[in-house]
Amino acid sequence: MGVKQSDWVAAAADQVIAEGKRRGGAPLVCASGVSPSGPIHLGNLREIMVPHFVADEIRRRGLECRHLLSWDDYDRLRKVPAGVPASFSEHIGRPLTAVPDPCGEHENWAEHFKVPLRSALAQLGVEVDEISQTQMYTSGAYREQIVHAMRHRQQIDGVLGRYRTKKVEVEQDEEDLAAASAGGYYPYRPYCEVCERDSTVVISFDDASTQMRYRCDCSHEGGFALSETDGGKLVWKVDWPMRWAFEGVTFEAGGVDHSSPGSSFTVGSQLVREVFDGLPPSYLGYSFVGISGMAKMSSSKGGVPTPIDILEVLEPAVLRWLYNRRQPRQSFQVALDQEILRLYDEWDALGRKAAVGTATDLEVAVRARSIGPAAGPLPATPKPLPFRTLASVADVAAGDPEQTLRILQDFTVEEPLASLAEAQPRLDRAQAWVTTYVPAEDRTQVRVEPDRERLEQLPPAQREALKLLLDGLDAHWSLDGLTSLVYGVPKIQSGLPLDAPASPELKVAQRELFVLLYELLVGRDTGPRLPTLLLALGADRIRLLLAVA
Repeated sequence: MGVKQSDWVAAAADQVIAEGKRRGGAPLVCASGVSPSGPIHLGNLREIMVPHFVADEIRRRGLECRHLLSWDDYDRLRKVPAGVPASFSEHIGRPLTAVPDPCGEHENWAEHFKVPLRSALAQLGVEVDEISQTQMYTSGAYREQIVHAMRHRQQIDGVLGRYRTKKVEVEQDEEDLAAASAGGYYPYRPYCEVCERDSTVVISFDDASTQMRYRCDCSHEGGFALSETDGGKLVWKVDWPMRWAFEGVTFEAGGVDHSSPGSSFTVGSQLVREVFDGLPPSYLGYSFVGISGMAKMSSSKGGVPTPIDILEVLEPAVLRWLYNRRQPRQSFQVALDQEILRLYDEWDALGRKAAVGTATDLEVAVRARSIGPAAGPLPATPKPLPFRTLASVADVAAGDPEQTLRILQDFTVEEPLASLAEAQPRLDRAQAWVTTYVPAEDRTQVRVEPDRERLEQLPPAQREALKLLLDGLDAHWSLDGLTSLVYGVPKIQSGLPLDAPASPELKVAQRELFVLLYELLVGRDTGPRLPTLLLALGADRIRLLLAVA
């Protein structure tokens, strides 16, 4: 099957290019929108990554394409996230850019959450043109559109009314109800000039003078001419299609909650045509992103890992791969538990397949998009050792650079590492994963002294097994060699050659030896892969801990 037939990115790019041609060669614009109301999580990141891959594919074909990132920073503060002082509840209802930064480091609340995402996007090679909706609304950029929407409020209300009667759970309906609660529908909500909150309802609007009057819950009544003064915003389901027309958006993605019948995209598609004389964009709905079994994420709950957190343990290419390899409507999990080891193994296996020419066309395309954008590949680890190996070494070496380098040089005997820099940045990510996400009780604590009492009580067969292991260390001192040795000792004891296939009885004997070695070396019946652990400890320490008197 060809790439374009099975590749969602290529298929979406085809549709966007065709949409541009239908519009008479209009500029190609992909759009994302994120509200910096709280920590921007991995579900929010999909809002950016889906349009990024589509825009990037278009650029790979030699065409120009803008990727807009609209910061919905003129939205109201709805709730105070976990971890923020409860005193911030006094700011609920105010624009995010009018709320102080909870840490006092940034200009405002919105910037506090934008800054780490900007850093993550830079690491991921995602280039966007940022648009602040605060700046757009308060500069008067949308005045004409606001007045137009207010003059067409009955038409807008009619479109919305087609869906209000349907038994469909439609997001943000409280905005519609509030807009209609003052005896008439108004698709605009001002921020109060006194309390600065949006706890307001419009009570009148004059089409000719554009004079608008409102009432606020704080008891203030005020008003201003919408053609002359700025101080509010269109309700969400009107704001979104207005921007499609204003920016000429040809592609956008949205969560499945925005994509169901009667939801924002359905309503917006009619409003942009009937009210704003524009066209809806080519569109893809995307599903949620979880973390190792965590349910659907909500940025308002706090404590959810953000992209910058994930990039401490996942290389940028691997994170790009997660968002690129699955169809947008497929949900997926980002592993922070032991599954991360398998994830890196899969990524490395894909690289090997691509190198020897056994990867499919689709796999080659997915990998090419993952290692970097059209502008070029992202920085990569010069000598990428298996992540599970690096994690085991980081665990055993406990962050000691000299010990880490010694162990890793034993792993790379054919082309030994000259310095730890050759294993970076993957090594740092393995160390961060061990220290951040591996529970303390699961980390490896190597014995300082041998368990002499246990060693003295060993039966003859186990004594013989340890002696065979110690006698073979020097001749098998490599990862492959030690692997052969630890699996081979029970074979030798059974009178079998090292390459003999493992029978059920032999597997039982191997498992018993592994448990014995773990208990004598780390005081538990499990631990890092034994060959890795042995290399990490070094021959001298192994002899100290396993020598039978």
